[in-house]
Amino acid sequence: MATVSGLFDNYDDALSAVNKLEALGVDRANISIIANNSGDWYGQRVDAREGNGNAGEGAASGAGIGAVLGGAGGLLAGLGVMAIPGIGPVVAAGWLAATGLGAVAGAAAGGAVGGVVGAMTSEGVPERDAHLYAEGVRRGGTVVSAKVDDGQLSAAQDILDNEAAVDLTARERVYREQGWARFDPDAPAYTTEEVVRERERYRL
Repeated sequence: MATVSGLFDNYDDALSAVNKLEALGVDRANISIIANNSGDWYGQRVDAREGNGNAGEGAASGAGIGAVLGGAGGLLAGLGVMAIPGIGPVVAAGWLAATGLGAVAGAAAGGAVGGVVGAMTSEGVPERDAHLYAEGVRRGGTVVSAKVDDGQLSAAQDILDNEAAVDLTARERVYREQGWARFDPDAPAYTTEEVVRERERYRL
């Protein structure tokens, strides 16, 4: 199997890509999503969906999370929240979340590359790309990563590219112009205000 991945500035674009990967026939167990949760946006979505007056109470409902984020009975029904060193709060589901969280919780947490980068490279994602994906999530983005059969590779990559995935080469150039070299799990997480500014930078 091969691994295809995409970085998205907009969560809804990422969710659309997940839905199309499932429609292509990619097994849900082989699809992952990790989204920056700065400002607890997912709790607010759950709250709006369920009509609750308290976002925290809405966020505590696993069924509500799955329904609001597009996975009622599917991939995102297992969506969970975690804090990743260097990235901060995220909502995540799938194999990448599980292996990334395991790396953070275990002995590998002190490694130079961190949980997300290590999890991606272990599945064949080039290290350069994995660092960019992790940094992209740190700055407010969403990563979708899927393990696909060789026969699905081209179509799966087209789905990610066609759903407004970030041009990694162009984004890397922007990051490096700002002095960035690689994802640093010891770096401070972006604040909500910094994430908002970063998203505005790339808004079409």
